[in-house]
Amino acid sequence: MRRSTTRLLSACAIMSLLAACATTEVDFQGEGEGFVGPGAPVQAVIETPSVGTAGQDAADDPAVWAGATPVTVMGQQTPGFVAGTDKKSGLYIYGFDGQILQFLPEGLLNNVDVVEGLSVSGRPQVVLGASDRTPGKTGISLYTFDPAGTGQNGVRYWGAVATDVIEPYGFCFARRGAEVHAILVGHEGELRQFVLGVDAAGKPTAREVRRAEIGTISEGCAADEATDALYINEENVGLWRYGLNPASGAARTLIQPIAKDILVADAEGLTTITDASGRYLIASSQGDSTFPVWRIDGAAPQYKGRFKVVDGAVDGVTGTDGLAAASGPAGPFPEGVVVIQDDVNDVGTQNFKYVDWRDIRRALGL
Repeated sequence: MRRSTTRLLSACAIMSLLAACATTEVDFQGEGEGFVGPGAPVQAVIETPSVGTAGQDAADDPAVWAGATPVTVMGQQTPGFVAGTDKKSGLYIYGFDGQILQFLPEGLLNNVDVVEGLSVSGRPQVVLGASDRTPGKTGISLYTFDPAGTGQNGVRYWGAVATDVIEPYGFCFARRGAEVHAILVGHEGELRQFVLGVDAAGKPTAREVRRAEIGTISEGCAADEATDALYINEENVGLWRYGLNPASGAARTLIQPIAKDILVADAEGLTTITDASGRYLIASSQGDSTFPVWRIDGAAPQYKGRFKVVDGAVDGVTGTDGLAAASGPAGPFPEGVVVIQDDVNDVGTQNFKYVDWRDIRRALGL
């Protein structure tokens, strides 16, 4: 049975150890063992090097950003970048060729996302946010990238949002009109939503606008402003749709319960992607290493099938924690890309794989 937040806080105060607060829920025990369920086969075309933490469950979640024009990251020209967490040590920034552009030794970052819409000192910034489980820093860590920067321009630490969440786990950004929202999901099922801003000194501000309890261990989240929807995976229960408007509170609808050959526990990462054919939500069905897809631009999500990533130019994908997509042109991907964490990488340790969205769309007949 899940312990109450009050009891967890007491345990943490006594033991002063993050590990003592992370054992009230047990993750699905089959993850990463290589079982792959039914799904339309696609192949990844690019992969990143293994993350630096060898022999452990380390690579976790990516985010993708593509610029309207090429940008400079640490002296290298690139159409954009992929951010990927090593949850034991920090944040990687990769090019669309899969190569490392930058590494930030930021500690125990778990989920990462990226958003536009904020300016610092009059300069529009790309903002990255990550759930941070580092003792003494638990909350949301924020980073900026100046798309107009040159030279050794790179992703830089900006500030943090402190929270009462025991173990920050899932994270996603959302846009609501001109507002940028940061949404944090706790390991114990906490939901916290903040509106981000910038103060006169150019530092981040955060105003909490919603707190709710999801129920049990939860992680993946993704927002769809057009339908005012916030999607969250409760790992051993299923896929929920909340209102993105924080005034909707804890009201929610179960879109897909855990079910064989659709969404198998752990239900993990979530991402959205848009093209001329529609707007879609992609999830990681970690228990059987597949990826269910829903069309979400109608009155209610419509299940469209599942895909799996099999061996090809690079090895296939199993046990995925996190995934992210970019809509539209993204470097060598003219209509979008989906970046997926691979739990069991054939060469080296865990890494991230890039899949052309056109291949997924074709495989599912979208």
